[in-house]
Formats: sequence, structure tokens, C-alpha cells
Amino acid sequence: MRKRTHAREYVLKILYQAEITRREIHKASDYYWSEIDSIDKYVKEFSDILTDGIAKNIEKIDNKISEYATNWQLKRMAVIDRNVLRIGVFELLFTDDIPPKVTINEAVELAKKYGDIESSKFVNGILDKIHKTEVPS
Repeated sequence: MRKRTHAREYVLKILYQAEITRREIHKASDYYWSEIDSIDKYVKEFSDILTDGIAKNIEKIDNKISEYATNWQLKRMAVIDRNVLRIGVFELLFTDDIPPKVTINEAVELAKKYGDIESSKFVNGILDKIHKTEVPS
């Protein structure tokens, strides 16, 4: 598995843990990493970039998801779908070094692996709309 793919999985687990335990993202991250014996330095650094960025921009990210998820309230989405979308929206809107197609593909794969049967289509649809509307080409 590629390092950034692995890092995104860690971030999804951290975001999931933060929601389920109702902890702040940074506290969930600290706890999560304290339970891991060994981690590739680059994977941890990329995970931290995503986790910190999502934590700092969570309100903007959630607003953007709500704007494009027509007929869906953020709080009614599956926890996995919501957090996969948060990772994807952060990458699309707040990073310059990740091609949008890579971001969307990685999010779809996370949704397939951890979500339910329709998660990948749901995630793809919302991220594709955001990409086409919000991300300069």
C-alpha cells in the first residue's frame, strides 16, 4: 500500500474515533498515535498534515459538504461517509500538491473499503461536484 493511502486510512480512523468518543480531533489523534507501536515517519507526517488541516478548517469543510450534499444533512450521513468527505474536501480545497483526480480516487477507495455498498458512489458524486465547481483547473 502506498504511504499516502496508508496515511489517509489512519486519518479516517482518527476522525471516526473523534466523533464516536466526542473528543477533539487533536486529542483523538494523540490517543490514536499513543496506541501505535511503530509508524513510518512519512506516513505519520502526512497524517498529521491532514488531521491538523481538517481540525483547523472543519467548519468550512462541513459547510462545503452541506452545500453540495443536496437533500442530505451532514449529521444524518454515515460517520464513515462524512469523514471520508472531510478528508477529500480538505485535499481538494486546501492542498496544492495533490491532483484532484487522486484525491477523489483515494476517497472513493476509502469509502469502498470502510463504508457501505453505496458509500463510494455518494462520496464520488459530492467530491466530483465540488471539484468541478470549486477547484480551479
